[in-house]
Amino acid sequence: MNNTPHDTSTDAPHNTPHNTPHDTSTDAPHNTPTNTPASTHHNAPTAPLGLLSGKVILVTGAGRGIGAAAARLFAREGARVLLAARTEAQLKAVTEEIRAAGGTADHVVCDLGDATSVRAAVERTVELYGRLDAAFNNGATGVPPAPLDEVREEDFDRVCAVNLKGTWLAMAAEVKAIRATAGKGALVNTSSVGGLMGNPQLPAYGATKRAVDSLTLSAAVTYGPEGIRVNAIAPGTTLTEMLHDWEAESPGIIERLNADTPLRRAADPDEIAQAAAWLLSDRSSYVTGTVLRVDGGMLA
Repeated sequence: MNNTPHDTSTDAPHNTPHNTPHDTSTDAPHNTPTNTPASTHHNAPTAPLGLLSGKVILVTGAGRGIGAAAARLFAREGARVLLAARTEAQLKAVTEEIRAAGGTADHVVCDLGDATSVRAAVERTVELYGRLDAAFNNGATGVPPAPLDEVREEDFDRVCAVNLKGTWLAMAAEVKAIRATAGKGALVNTSSVGGLMGNPQLPAYGATKRAVDSLTLSAAVTYGPEGIRVNAIAPGTTLTEMLHDWEAESPGIIERLNADTPLRRAADPDEIAQAAAWLLSDRSSYVTGTVLRVDGGMLA
């Protein structure tokens, strides 16, 4: 993905005065005013525009992993970002890193399992930046790996409250904010390949991600006529803290997952963030209702 596309529409034109016809018999223009050299129009550099320049984007689950990588990437691509997650120390560290690199960022503590907290994060984005153009709903929680009959009820309830209800709460608030400010926009939800196949070790987690896919498709159909696009990404094996926790619980799982992946490796979080950035950008302007697998070919 080209991270700094050159916008040719902003190139300054060669302004030949209307009362001074151009002599096509020679490359040198006649009667060019001395205070406006023609060469300055051709040679003036045009600053490259980022993929997300001018956009205001909310990122949930932004304290670590894919969310933190996305916040950094979106800011590098010209967006103003608000980072949301439960752990303030992590949020503060990523926010300061973005600012040190010249980006625009702020953060808000947000628990996706709490409706008031989710709505407050969206409202804070508009309060800070005056609008909302897009959101990356990446926040999620995991559960200890276990077969379905061994999943604890409290773990099932928690993963549903955060991964499913939390995503629904965020999407509803974001749509309202986009309508009221930017008018049009884009949402991207983080799903998982674990929700696209049988998942014997993470059945509750996989079920919530499959449900997120359904929310994504329903929202795409509902809000497409308003110019609000909604898509999801389904990462494969990705080197996040959640994956390392799974490795600690089930030693060797990363190696086994990589063996099932044609690229024979796990993704870096930035590789997943790149897909989200494209879907939130105007370059994917005719893409909505898609669950994009970013899985190294695992489900090919």
